[in-house]
Amino acid sequence: RPRGASKSMGGTMKTNLKRCACALAVCSLIASLPLSARAEMARYDVDLDHSILGFEVAHMVISKTTGRFLDYKGFIIMDPDAKEFKTIEAVIQTESIDTNHKKRNEHLRSPDFFNVAKYPTMTYTMKRYTKSGETYTAVGDLTLLGVTKEITLVGTFNGVATDGMGNTRSGFTAEGTINRKDFGMTWTKLLDSGGVVVGDTVKVKLEIEGIQEKKKP
Repeated sequence: RPRGASKSMGGTMKTNLKRCACALAVCSLIASLPLSARAEMARYDVDLDHSILGFEVAHMVISKTTGRFLDYKGFIIMDPDAKEFKTIEAVIQTESIDTNHKKRNEHLRSPDFFNVAKYPTMTYTMKRYTKSGETYTAVGDLTLLGVTKEITLVGTFNGVATDGMGNTRSGFTAEGTINRKDFGMTWTKLLDSGGVVVGDTVKVKLEIEGIQEKKKP
């Protein structure tokens, strides 16, 4: 074999090896990045017209009273393809509480419960989450009556769809429970039978639809 040919083949092999080494280094660097750094995150603003922020609480031990909040804002930053979440935040106007009963609504807005004159909002911020199969468990801070406590919500991401206006929408379902007394909401009234008019445990039920924020040109 001619000496020139051997040198040429040796140089080509060295060049190819260097290229492979560079490619491996790049792949290793990408693989070492956290998933959130590689994900394509987008913001979804909560659509009040297609969302429900509801709750239920025991009434006189024998039944449940349900209600919801009508005025709130929130957003979710996530990658729907990777099904990863970065941020979930919400601000709820406490005066917007509605239980389909005017007198009861007024009592709930009073200092006995939400004290809306002093605390017009409550807020939620997700701190962390875990995923098992298609179920998410999110831990976040709920601030109510000036008190901040961790609460846990368990739910699902229901996917995305495009509406007739070209908007990308996302859907979420979640539930959790809180003890109202943990936040200083301690009003109660005993029944002759020994029970209480209003239970301490409140079940939170969420059906949330978000609209993807338009990218700025």
